[in-house]
Amino acid sequence: MNPPTKDQLEARLNYPLADTLPGPGQALEVAPGVKWIRMRLPFALDHINLWLLRDRIDGVEGWTIVDCCIDHAESRAQWEQVFENQLDSLPVLRVIVTHMHPDHIGLAHWLCERWKVPMWISATDFGVARLASQSTTGFGGDSAAAFFRQHGMTDENSLAQIRARSDYYPKLVPQVPGHFRRMMDGQNIDIGGHDWRCISGFGHAPEHIALYCETLGVLISGDMVLPRISTNVSVYDNEPESDALTLFLDSLQKFTPLTENTLVLPSHGKPFVGLHERIRQLDEHHQDRLAEVMEACQTNACNAMDIIPVLFTRALDLHQITFAMGESVAHLHRLWFAGLLKRELADDGTYRFSAITPT
Repeated sequence: MNPPTKDQLEARLNYPLADTLPGPGQALEVAPGVKWIRMRLPFALDHINLWLLRDRIDGVEGWTIVDCCIDHAESRAQWEQVFENQLDSLPVLRVIVTHMHPDHIGLAHWLCERWKVPMWISATDFGVARLASQSTTGFGGDSAAAFFRQHGMTDENSLAQIRARSDYYPKLVPQVPGHFRRMMDGQNIDIGGHDWRCISGFGHAPEHIALYCETLGVLISGDMVLPRISTNVSVYDNEPESDALTLFLDSLQKFTPLTENTLVLPSHGKPFVGLHERIRQLDEHHQDRLAEVMEACQTNACNAMDIIPVLFTRALDLHQITFAMGESVAHLHRLWFAGLLKRELADDGTYRFSAITPT
């Protein structure tokens, strides 16, 4: 029997708004006091969802923004439209950032300065974002190229392009606010008279924070739970021996106590109901991919570059290959840390993984 397609898996979820989307600079109310904004991204993943939450702080009525988009002229212009048309003439009171990836934190500095308000984020992602905006991270530069070479990327043209991308993160996140309010797992934040509980997640970002409001039945899932695509889970050069996939899969289980009829507000895709079903799908997806990686490593010793066509059957451009490399290493590491694969440094200077033969 063939595995279900993405369309078949998606059909098991419920989309309360069907295909309705907020237009540029507009917002749709998806729950009382919760508005959905959608902004375009210049990548293959071509949009991000952002959220406005009706709020009251120190007696002042206003709004909390959740996530920001990358820093570019189009997103700034769309935010100005939102400010003019969607805030009911009330101010922004704070900016919450779920994690440090550019599409989530890129405009935090501008929004916080524009409204003279604090940024709320996990301490880990604040520190990593500050470092990445002033240097390089796993997205490019010499360190990333050396890491990819060590895992099997040998094409000199590709490696040269990766070295040249040393400013990838700073171009999208030119600044990070100089101070922050810390969000931590289990913390309750009063937003507009409702308690929103912080749920930390790992493997996709250093310390991702999702927000759950039981009284509204709403989960702002960030990138931890997406309805159609699987979250990118990668190993990067700045933590080259991490077990990112295990961290991610373990983190998913923290969402299972939430009710099945929770309205999930993801960073990409459309709001949906079917949280438990989607968690099962994501877990099964990775278990299937792990089985395929294990099978490949039983036949031949493999590096991460060898594993890309096992995990991804479609053609990839270089930008996508960098993420695919991180995913390949993550799957190999999951099996390596579990004691199912052994790792050896081959004569060509690359790490190769092979199945451990039971004794």
